[in-house]
Amino acid sequence: MVTSNIDQVMPITSRSWLNSLARHEQKKLTLAAIWGVLAGSHTVLLVVGLAWLVDQLVIHGRSPASLTVFFLGLMAVVLLRSLFQAMQEASSAEASLRIRQHAREELLNKVAALGPVWLTRQQSGAIATQAVEHIEALDGYFARFYPQMRIVVALPLLILCIVGWLDYLVALFLLLSAPLIPLFMALVGMGAERLNRDQFMAVSRLSAHFVDRVRGMTTLQLFGHTKSAQKEVWYATDDYRRLSMRTLRLAFLSSAVLEFFASVAIAVVAMYVGFGLLGYIDYGPSSSLTLFTGLAVLLLAPEFFQPLRTLSQHYHDRAAALGAAESVVAVLNEQDLVPSAPSPPHAEDAVIELCQAGIGYEGRATVLAALDATIWRGDVVAITGESGSGKSSLIALMAGFMMPSSGECRYRHGGQVAWLDQTPCIIQGSLADNLRLAAPGADQASMVRALQRAGLGELLSQLPDGLQSQVGERGVGLSGGQAQRLTLARVYLSEAPLVLLDEPTASLDAVTEQAVIQALLDWAKEGRTLVIATHHPAVVAVANRHFICQAGQLIEAAV
Repeated sequence: MVTSNIDQVMPITSRSWLNSLARHEQKKLTLAAIWGVLAGSHTVLLVVGLAWLVDQLVIHGRSPASLTVFFLGLMAVVLLRSLFQAMQEASSAEASLRIRQHAREELLNKVAALGPVWLTRQQSGAIATQAVEHIEALDGYFARFYPQMRIVVALPLLILCIVGWLDYLVALFLLLSAPLIPLFMALVGMGAERLNRDQFMAVSRLSAHFVDRVRGMTTLQLFGHTKSAQKEVWYATDDYRRLSMRTLRLAFLSSAVLEFFASVAIAVVAMYVGFGLLGYIDYGPSSSLTLFTGLAVLLLAPEFFQPLRTLSQHYHDRAAALGAAESVVAVLNEQDLVPSAPSPPHAEDAVIELCQAGIGYEGRATVLAALDATIWRGDVVAITGESGSGKSSLIALMAGFMMPSSGECRYRHGGQVAWLDQTPCIIQGSLADNLRLAAPGADQASMVRALQRAGLGELLSQLPDGLQSQVGERGVGLSGGQAQRLTLARVYLSEAPLVLLDEPTASLDAVTEQAVIQALLDWAKEGRTLVIATHHPAVVAVANRHFICQAGQLIEAAV
């Protein structure tokens, strides 16, 4: 049963969606952060070891030969650090890949749940951009920024403890200067997020704009508007270039300012160590500074800021991810139009039952209301009415492409529906590729039989490549009648018990129209249920039931 009672759920936000995606690979992301902390810990160990080594060579006068074991230990630390860094990158990259696969699957499942009716109101270029580029824009967030958020908490705290043990004044200064970088990151992030959101919206519009112009190239050439269309694409591309440059300028500027803050902080530590070693500062632990402690804290200062600087470098990955997520979330928050789990009709032989069902669209008046009808197994139903009376919407409802705005609709076809309308859906590929859309496992013999039944046997025999002969998108290379016959063959090949036809004979020549009518008779003899929206009396004459869409009502006429 499909009813109009749709549960209201809280809308998804960009941040909540990104967090839900992260939970799918939480273990991998946590492991990546652990590897990052271990790599940073070995960097700290290496820095302190170098400071101790210099102190032993310069102050204590030890020979390099006596420190061979220590040299080997430092080499082992370098190798381990490289290993941990490689493991961090591998773990984060794998987690990011799985998350993007899940996000793309979630988006495509949502598009399927929204159905063909929703898709007719969208631009295919924009949907393709969301499914490809916007999902790929999440890579930097999950592969780099998300693990770094964990590393930036643990690693500076470890370094701060070691510096505090060596010289608490330096630790206090680092603690006071550290918040400047996250504060500036947050200020920059507000503008970067807005710019990235605008950039992703611009690329979606540009993709849709370009695809529309390419599809309409023939019409543009016929009316001599190719030059103006070329200029429009150029202007749209130039606007996108300007927006991209604004985003890059902000990124470079913010990185320069963050580097400035870190460099000033490190310079102050260097001045403190230098003046302390020269004896100009005698406050607190400065009087007890040695070459080892001074060099150690000086080398540790950049490492203290390094996780924060790395996070600031990846902060634009976060802004890009939020901008991309916003466009994807806008689709995810759309209300489902396709029924998820319809119930079967009450009557055993019924295929479709409409019980006080209404058909309407958001922001528009109700097209049809209070529909009560039962389509029985083996019926051949013709639906007529004026243009705009709701015939196509009723067919879409029966196909399960949309839910009723009121009442309920029950199905027994289980999603096995063959669809045929006045605009054949032909993809770029071979004849076999187009036929396998209806029956992926069909063999060559069955495909040849289907083409022959549809009246394409003679054409097939003339083609040198047979079933492997190529056709263009939307039937380029075939006449209108041949394209319609190819879709007839596709229905012949399918085993769908319910065949829905929306104006299948519109704009067809008399020969092809007769082929369609003969196909209707053949399908009826096979026991299939046919529902046909049409204006042609010849098609109505084939039907055993006749419904008329009139004044928002569905009236069954005598046959």
